[in-house]
Amino acid sequence: MIKRNLLIAAFTFASLSTLTSTTKAQTEEKFITYNLARCQKQVKEMLASKSLSATAFPQTTDKEGKLRSGGLYEWTTGFFPGNLWYAYEAKKDDALKAQAIQWTEKLAPLQNFTEHHDLGFMMYCSYGNAYRLTRNENYKQVLINSAKALSTRFNPVTGCIKSWNVFKSWHGKESYNFPVIIDNMINLELLFFASKVSGDTSFRHIAITHALTTMKNQFRSDNSSYHVVCYDDKTGKVLTRETAQGYADNSTWARGQAWSIYGYTMTYRETKDVRFLKMAQGLANYFIDSKNLPADLVPYWDFNANQAGYKPGVNSNANNINVKYRDASAAAVTASALLELSTYTTGKTAKKYKDAAVKMLHSLATPAYFAVTGTNADFILKHNVGSIPHNSQIDVPLVYADYYFMEALLRYKKLNAGLKLF
Repeated sequence: MIKRNLLIAAFTFASLSTLTSTTKAQTEEKFITYNLARCQKQVKEMLASKSLSATAFPQTTDKEGKLRSGGLYEWTTGFFPGNLWYAYEAKKDDALKAQAIQWTEKLAPLQNFTEHHDLGFMMYCSYGNAYRLTRNENYKQVLINSAKALSTRFNPVTGCIKSWNVFKSWHGKESYNFPVIIDNMINLELLFFASKVSGDTSFRHIAITHALTTMKNQFRSDNSSYHVVCYDDKTGKVLTRETAQGYADNSTWARGQAWSIYGYTMTYRETKDVRFLKMAQGLANYFIDSKNLPADLVPYWDFNANQAGYKPGVNSNANNINVKYRDASAAAVTASALLELSTYTTGKTAKKYKDAAVKMLHSLATPAYFAVTGTNADFILKHNVGSIPHNSQIDVPLVYADYYFMEALLRYKKLNAGLKLF
């Protein structure tokens, strides 16, 4: 009798657990569907806006809160076409697909652009999604050409892809001719893709070498990241470790940490090298476990802003900032990365990453960050930070915040349905 009762109790518990799990999945499915629909609506509103130029790409807002767009060679040009592809993917809409194709193909001249490292953002977020969703062979060739262009910035002596042509320190008149910024980790995805579809292993070699060199030189012992590392291009020696968009050289710029989590998670996906998985986990743990991370998991623009022991360079506008601005873009990037990272781990670790990502998404979907239709110049998310040291794009919408927010929602949709991300 006792054994029978125990079996009944176990069966009942299992049934309730299954029911609870199913109910939660259904609740989250509604959350995902609802918010993807809201995103799609915002994207359509922007397409219909009289402020939208046919020859410039949405970027942020100006001082009057109106849409501000950038030219073809701005690093953000690929995100608006990417937003159109994600909006189309969320709920198949042929009109959106047509717009996505049109805006993507405007970027074709960039496939031979070699003046900075952001070609991955510009071309993989646009043409990468275009190829993934259409399998248009012409798009594949554009991406291969783009990888060739990006590869010209690789220096085998430094073991890195050069980010900008010059970096001017905030500390005085010093300038460096081989700066590498943490953002560069995201651009490696273009190289991995091109290697797979072309059979040219040089792209993959460059990507892995850059990731290993960055892992060696761009992080502290606690897994926090330096924004900028400058190298001697003749010897490969590290000359300086500084910041460009963070609060101080020894502080942790939130979006920089987000880029690093995303970049090393992706690099593990492409290589299955456990060194990169370990790195991604360390970076993620720093972000999630930080005592300076707010309860809603949307970080301040820098984890150490306005704290004792962190001093901006004399020429940095961060000296004049005493308000702890949030950066929703850093949360969006991190949420997307953590969802993927959770699939490469197990047990409590996987749950930790997924739960943090889901909480970030739920926070970003609240009125505190998600703009009301007809406001925010038709961007989706509010409260992002571009570069406080440059006194640029402070507490404004940013096109890439919307991109990674939609990407994270789409990834969550797959995971919630029990599907693989890749």
